[in-house]
Amino acid sequence: MDLNFNKNEDHNKLLLSDLHHKFAKVKLGGGEKRIQKLHSEGKMTARERIDYLLDTKAKSIEIGAFVGDGMYETFGGCPSGGVVVKIGYIKGKQCIVVANDATVKAGAWFPITAKKNLRAQEIAMENRIPIIYLVDSAGVFLPLQDEIFPDKEHFGRIFRNNAIMSSMGITQISAVMGSCVAGGAYLPIMSDEALIVDKTGSIFLAGSYLVKAAIGENIDNETLGGATTHCEISGVTDYKAKDDKDALDKIKNIVDKIGDYDKAGFSRVKSAKPTLEEKEIYGILPKARNEQYDMMEIISRLVDNSEFEAYKEGYGQTIITGYARIDGWAVGIVANQRKVLKTKTGEMQFGGVIYSDSADKATRFIANCNQKKIPLVFLQDVTGFMVGSKSEQGGIIKDGAKMVNAVSNSVVPKFTVIIGNSYGAGNYAMCGKAYDPRLIVAWPSAELAVMGGTQAAKVLAQIEASSLKAKGEIVDEEKEKELFDKIKARYDAQTSPYYAASRLWTDAIIDPLETRTWISMGIEAANHSPIEKKFNLGVIQV
Repeated sequence: MDLNFNKNEDHNKLLLSDLHHKFAKVKLGGGEKRIQKLHSEGKMTARERIDYLLDTKAKSIEIGAFVGDGMYETFGGCPSGGVVVKIGYIKGKQCIVVANDATVKAGAWFPITAKKNLRAQEIAMENRIPIIYLVDSAGVFLPLQDEIFPDKEHFGRIFRNNAIMSSMGITQISAVMGSCVAGGAYLPIMSDEALIVDKTGSIFLAGSYLVKAAIGENIDNETLGGATTHCEISGVTDYKAKDDKDALDKIKNIVDKIGDYDKAGFSRVKSAKPTLEEKEIYGILPKARNEQYDMMEIISRLVDNSEFEAYKEGYGQTIITGYARIDGWAVGIVANQRKVLKTKTGEMQFGGVIYSDSADKATRFIANCNQKKIPLVFLQDVTGFMVGSKSEQGGIIKDGAKMVNAVSNSVVPKFTVIIGNSYGAGNYAMCGKAYDPRLIVAWPSAELAVMGGTQAAKVLAQIEASSLKAKGEIVDEEKEKELFDKIKARYDAQTSPYYAASRLWTDAIIDPLETRTWISMGIEAANHSPIEKKFNLGVIQV
């Protein structure tokens, strides 16, 4: 019996249990009382609507479940950003569904709500997959209107994206299943087809109170912008539905008629499970984030038949590169090796660190995958690039820049899994959020930061101590420890995977055993979008 394996397993399963507990809470949205209120009005919740719409036996993945976690506490919080987003299948066709959660502030838009909606549209545009909007929103959350309304990546961008997607031929279908007011009224009408639910759905630029205040007209909301008005008088909406289920059934029928799509042509064969036990990942991944382990042991439990064709195996060993299949799809894997290694020249290299040789290898491998039209999967557990005089004189900046260039200019779809550390420029080189991965997910063991918590806290504590000394204060060992502990606690909170997920720096926190599903569904979505851009690395110092 391996005691260390068991300790790791216990630790990782506790992290997983915490994830399940947090997710169960998130799924309640604004709480049981508000869910009951919706049901009493004859309405389904956002999640019930999505579950009814998606094919029941097919797989689905949720984008941004933890968005808003720990944010906006002054206003009572904003679970899941007040909107639920899932990629799944409707009548066998892969789609992305966006549903306002009316249990959270009546579906009002917080700043993070706009960001999440834009992310859903980005996924639809990048992959050319149909997008379905289930609208039930009171509009912009007024106390925070300045953070939602005017900027480039704010609310207005959504309608711009509606127009762009329409010109690209990407199917957009909207169902108005509750309030749809002010600027938000443009979203369904800028979709290809719009449905409205009788009695519960309404669309207007201004509600009855505002109309009365603005022009003195007395009118009720139903006459102003109800289903009969828009389906029979204005012609704004295309279909009238009796209730939520009827609206969702109509969407299913519309999606069912969509023709086939052009394919990107990524290689796929019959799927096979890894031959090694996937659940052993929990015992392999160390409890302490600075401990060594062999990343190949993780890879072998993620890929079909546990088969991996290593590229330049003996060179630049702190990055593993090679070809494999995940759920039948061909992939090129770029992963950080976490073992301490010895090069043929006798140099010791730390695991998780990118050296000149490993950056050089990764650059060439990424170029190869682009030549052969193979999607890239990045497995991050990286502490950064190697520092010190030897590395600097060896041109680490130049070699790191080559890798960043290759990741930036890559035209094949990229997918990123943050397994452990994701620090500093290592996050960038290994295709962090800023480098447009089609999907980016974190395991519960992930940490995202400019540098490790201990190093950062030491630096910040030293600066703070120097500042206090300059003011004439006595800083003894006890005071230094107090400063360090306080700074580290704050820093650690910011490195948590939930902190990143709440701000949409990652798309999800997932059980390691769900990794294959996420990558497979991601590549399937990407296969809807033929590659039109030519791969061109630009200027590289060789």
